[in-house]
Amino acid sequence: MISTICARTALRARSLERCASSVVQLPKFEDFDVKNEPVLGYRAGSRERAELADELQRTAAVTEEVPIVIGDEEIKEGAPQFQVMPHDHARKIAQYSYASEKTIQKAITVSVEAQRRWDRTPLEERVRIWQRAADLMAGAHRQRLNAATMLGQSKTAVQAEIDSAAELIDFIRFNVFFLKENAKYQPISEQPAVTRNSLRFRGLDGFIAAISPFNFTAIGGNLAYTPALMGNAVLWKPSDTALLSNWRIFNIMREAGVPAGVVNFVPADGPTFGRTITASPFFAGVNFTGSVPTFNWLWNEVGKNLARYRNYPRLIGECGGKNYHFVHPSADVQSVVTSTIRSAFEFCGQKCSACSRMYVPRSLYEPIKRGLLEERAKLKIGDPTDFKMFTGAVIDDKAFARITGYIQNAKNNRNNKILGGGEFDGSKGYFVQPTIIETTDPHDKLMTEEIFGPVLTMYVFEDKDLLKALDLVGTSTKFALTGAVFASDQKFLDTALEELKMTAGNFYLNDKSTGSVVGQQPFGGGRMSGTNDKAGGPNYVMRWTTPQSIKETFVPLRDVDYPYMRD
Repeated sequence: MISTICARTALRARSLERCASSVVQLPKFEDFDVKNEPVLGYRAGSRERAELADELQRTAAVTEEVPIVIGDEEIKEGAPQFQVMPHDHARKIAQYSYASEKTIQKAITVSVEAQRRWDRTPLEERVRIWQRAADLMAGAHRQRLNAATMLGQSKTAVQAEIDSAAELIDFIRFNVFFLKENAKYQPISEQPAVTRNSLRFRGLDGFIAAISPFNFTAIGGNLAYTPALMGNAVLWKPSDTALLSNWRIFNIMREAGVPAGVVNFVPADGPTFGRTITASPFFAGVNFTGSVPTFNWLWNEVGKNLARYRNYPRLIGECGGKNYHFVHPSADVQSVVTSTIRSAFEFCGQKCSACSRMYVPRSLYEPIKRGLLEERAKLKIGDPTDFKMFTGAVIDDKAFARITGYIQNAKNNRNNKILGGGEFDGSKGYFVQPTIIETTDPHDKLMTEEIFGPVLTMYVFEDKDLLKALDLVGTSTKFALTGAVFASDQKFLDTALEELKMTAGNFYLNDKSTGSVVGQQPFGGGRMSGTNDKAGGPNYVMRWTTPQSIKETFVPLRDVDYPYMRD
C-alpha cells in the first residue's frame, strides 16, 4: 500500500515537472492599464497651437513624394497622381503612383512570406512595438499627423486632433490592451499535472487587404494595423484623398519597429486592387470602410472565387449610414439644436455617423427651426488652417458634384424647401454651405439615401402621429449605423430604446449621433451599414485571429479498455 502511494507521488512529481516545461509558452505581459488620449485645446497662445501652425507651414510648402512600399522596397511606376488640398485644390501636397496588377501580386507574395515570420513574433514583442508607436504619435509626430490631416482632408484643428491624434492613439493603445485582456482566458485544465489545455492566437493563413477611407485618418491606422497586431500581414490601400496622413502612420509604425513586409503600402486604382486581391488563393480577409456598392462588389467577387481560397475569407466592412435625430415633444430644444448642428455639419457632414435626417414634432417645429437657422448662420466655412473656421471643404470634385446634385434636386422638388444654405462654389475649394431642407415626404431620397455631405433634411410630423413617425426611422432606409433620440419623457425613452433597437449600431439618448470614442462607444452598424464588428471594442481584435486549442498530456495513456469493462 505504502509502495503504491509512493509510486503515485513520484508519478505526480514527474508530471508536474513535465507541466513546468510545457512546450506551449503562454504570453507574459507586463501589467498595464489604458485610458483615452486627452484632446488638446488649441487655445490662442498654447504650445500645441504654435507647434501645429509651424507644422502646417512646413507641410504646405512642399509636394511630398510618396512611394509604393513592398517589403523594404520603394517603388514608383506609372503616371503621377496628386493629392490636393480640398479647400485650395490648385495646391498639391503629395505625389504618388498607382500600383500595377503585377506590383500588387508582388505585394501579395511578400505579405504571405512575411506573415509566416511575423506570426512567430511573441505577442509581448508586438505589444511593445505598438506601445512605442502610440508614444511617438502622442509626442514627436502628433502635429505632423494633424497637419497632414488638416491640409489633405480639410479638417479643422479640433477635428484633426480628435481623429489623427486622439482616436488613432486610442486605437493603437486600446487594441493592445484588449489583446492582453483576451489572452488572459485559458481553457479549463482539471488536472494540470496530467493534462494542460491552452489557447493561442494565430494570424490568418495568407494576407489581409485593408481598404481605408478618406474621412478618418485613425480608421486607416486601425484597418491596417489591428490585423497586423494579431499576426497577419497586410496590403494597405489608402484612400487617394487621405494619402499623406496615412503615409505618416505607415512611417511611424516602421519607426516603432514593425518589420518590413508586415504592412505593405499600396496606393492603387480601386477596381485593379479589388480584382487582384480577390483572385489570389492567399486572400484571407478584407478590412474595409467605404461605400455599399464597393463592399457588395467585393463580397460578390469572394463568392465567385470561393473554391480557390485556402480559407473562408473574413469580410469586415463599415459602409456608412442614413443617421437620424428623432425629437419627442418633451425634448430640450437647445440640446436638440446644438447637437444637430454639430452632428450634421462638423467636417462637412462627412463623418460616417453624421446626422442627415431629422424627425421633428409639430409642437416644437418653430423653436427648433429658428434655433437651427440661427446657429447655421454663425458657422464660418473656409480654409481650415484659420482657427476661426467651423469647417472646411468637402473632399474632392466627385463629392462636390454628388452633394450639390442633391441640393439642386431639392430646389426643383415641390415637396422640399431649403430653409437655410443651398449655396456652393467649387472654383477655388470644394465649398458647400451647410444646408437645411424641410420635406413633406418622409420617403424622399433626401430622407433615405446617404449623401455624405453638409445636408440636413427635416420631416415634421403631427404630435398625434408620434408612433407612426417612429416607425419611419427603421422602415424607410436600408442603413442602421447611428441614431439619436431626444426626450425628457422617460416612458418614451423606454419605448424608443426597444422600438428602434435594430435601427442603429450606435444609439444615443439625448446626445448627438456622432462622437463615438474608442473604448467608450465601440463603433459599427448593421443592415447595409456594415458587419458591425465594433471597432474600438474588445471583440474587434478577435476577428483577426484564428485561435488554436492545444492539449498537452504529460501522463502516457496505457490502456485501451475502460475500468468498467474489467468488473
